Amino acid sequence: MPHLALYTFGVLKSPLADPAPLTQEFHESGEAVYREIGQHPGYIARAEAADRSLGARTDFDSDWGEWGEFAVPAWYGKGRTMETIALAATLSLWTDLRPALDAIYTGLHRTALNRRFDWFERTGHPGYVFWWVSDGTIPTWQDGVSRLEHLHDHGSAPHAFTFQQPFAPDGTPASIMGIGPKGDQVH
Repeated sequence: MPHLALYTFGVLKSPLADPAPLTQEFHESGEAVYREIGQHPGYIARAEAADRSLGARTDFDSDWGEWGEFAVPAWYGKGRTMETIALAATLSLWTDLRPALDAIYTGLHRTALNRRFDWFERTGHPGYVFWWVSDGTIPTWQDGVSRLEHLHDHGSAPHAFTFQQPFAPDGTPASIMGIGPKGDQVH
């Protein structure tokens, strides 16, 4: 049975190292959000750096194991050092679209999502992308970047899609209880 891969990417208004209250608020909320999402039905796994506690300084320097080398979209133009990195990215696996929707639009993540424009720049690029992977496949960061760039360049398709225009594993347009080609839109 296929699983759903999700890559999210956002450009922060200021570097993660910035001591400004808004930047610190975003950074400090992350662990609680990840913990809650990790308990959600339908959640399988997310990319976590294996060596972060061993002194890896940035996402770019970290060992992500099977998730591959950390990568970012071509439009990310801010720094890659500890002092200049201004991004937030996640890569995760889910059982299906509905559990992912429920996890993203409820609880602590919903609260954080409502604040996204306090923390993130409006880049004109999509902030997330879904695609289906076969059971046992671990998506890589580069897969996520490629799919997000494809979504930006070509719109939603079976190869790379959003909640607003989802696709089933067989490539046909899908609907998530009223959300989809003829249903309500998620914002």
